[in-house]
Amino acid sequence: MLHKTRGIVFKTTNYGESSVIVQVYTEKFGLQSYIINGVKKPRAKISRNMLQPLYLLDMVVYHKPAGSIQRIAELKNAPPLQTIAYDLVKTSIVMFLNEVLYKAVKHQDADENLFGFVFHAIEWLDHQQQGLANFHMLFLLKLTRYMGFYPEINVDVNADFFDMKEGVFKHYKPEHTLYLSPPHTQNFNKLLQHSFENMQHLKLAKDERRYLIAKLLEYYALHIEGFGYVHSHEILEEVLG
Repeated sequence: MLHKTRGIVFKTTNYGESSVIVQVYTEKFGLQSYIINGVKKPRAKISRNMLQPLYLLDMVVYHKPAGSIQRIAELKNAPPLQTIAYDLVKTSIVMFLNEVLYKAVKHQDADENLFGFVFHAIEWLDHQQQGLANFHMLFLLKLTRYMGFYPEINVDVNADFFDMKEGVFKHYKPEHTLYLSPPHTQNFNKLLQHSFENMQHLKLAKDERRYLIAKLLEYYALHIEGFGYVHSHEILEEVLG
């Protein structure tokens, strides 16, 4: 049976001489694997260039509920991204976010809210021209809302510590070592108060940004089993300078 769904490319792997298996986070079916034949041929209807990390898709797919690998009848980039492929900063951000999403989003159940957040965030990034230094951190913070470990923010803004194990701000130091302390706690809390639209007003030093992103990744590893180590943030921080 044929179904229409939007999708977001997570990972593309070569399969045989001219085929690929692409993992797509779909609006209708969650994370799915699709085999696409002939993508490397000169006149391929679906080319490898259409399957770059976090590219946005409109698809018509065959779906078998018990199938591990599905098939695609039609595919197009919609909306086509205009700037990400040609902007080093945006490309580096996308590679980092793609690695995080691939490690964090593993379920095959549909989640329209999570899908909508990621889809619209990539659209926003593609259209934004400046002020992107904090985008990846804000994306990760917002993503935790859909992952189930969004920080508790109904607290005194003067709290000195953020307990990463419990996901809450505290006035006293936790008994373990997995926490943020001043001034990092306050900067983390400020980040929580911002949106994509006003994040350029949050000024963070390069070293502080690197510290906070490292702690955010540690926060993810604490709350997502098998999350592991993310490598691409080091490249991103070099690009951001």
